[in-house]
Amino acid sequence: MKPELVLSHAPRVLTRSQREFYFANGYLGIQRFVDADTVAALLAVTRAFIDESRFVTQSGRKFDVAPGHTAAKPLLRRLKRPDEQHPLYWDIAKGALAEVAADLVGPDLIYHHSKLNFKWHDGDDKVEWHQDITFYPHTNYSPLTIGIYLHDTDIASGALSVLPGSHEGPVFDHRDARGNWTGCLTEAETATLDLSRVDYVEGPAGTITIHNSRTLHATPPSQRAGGRPLLLHAYSSADAIAYTPHPDPSVHAYELLRGKRATHAHHDPRPCPIPPDWSGGYTSIFAAQSREAAE
Repeated sequence: MKPELVLSHAPRVLTRSQREFYFANGYLGIQRFVDADTVAALLAVTRAFIDESRFVTQSGRKFDVAPGHTAAKPLLRRLKRPDEQHPLYWDIAKGALAEVAADLVGPDLIYHHSKLNFKWHDGDDKVEWHQDITFYPHTNYSPLTIGIYLHDTDIASGALSVLPGSHEGPVFDHRDARGNWTGCLTEAETATLDLSRVDYVEGPAGTITIHNSRTLHATPPSQRAGGRPLLLHAYSSADAIAYTPHPDPSVHAYELLRGKRATHAHHDPRPCPIPPDWSGGYTSIFAAQSREAAE
């Protein structure tokens, strides 16, 4: 569904100016969208998963852990598929965040995936510039991701960095010079970006970040002791049809959350690179960008 058609539908929770800003810039930040009680509950659940991760020694179906992860010093990089790990994560995905997503992709809304990413102030938690759509191509570019800051988050603690308007630019291959998948731009490609225009989406706990699947984004290293969790949920319009295997499908993958199923796919003519075949499994963007394994 094209932006002008999305805007023809009455807003659910966003203002007209917020929706127009998103379509013009490819991202949006809304401070304190999630109330303090909900944030506290999310943090309590999240801490329990961090404690559970202390007993794992390597990445698997549930946890992605960094090299050096130990029981005494857990370096949990990602809780995979949080939407199926605890009902609280799913409740907010299908509730308040789904309303936001429907305001930006249209009234017919499909759920795609979730992840809970961490930064641990270990000096190796930078996420390089990338575009999400290259991980899971669809017939159009409606897919977007909504994040929730569970702590006050600024540049020093790894706030989302976005390049405004980049959703209207090229989609990069996310491979190195030898054709190996890396999940990020090469140094040469990054050098072509005007990084003086970067916006850091900062905000107190409960702030949500929204970025389009074509938008170039990254996160700087965190200097916050004690970890910085970021809960992420991804959605698409119902007429956006995935044509490669889902990287990490949960029990809710492709679930209809609002409206009705599409009877026709909407095809955006702009091409998209094809990622590796994820049907055999996927670890995380952290493993890809760290070159831990060929994915």
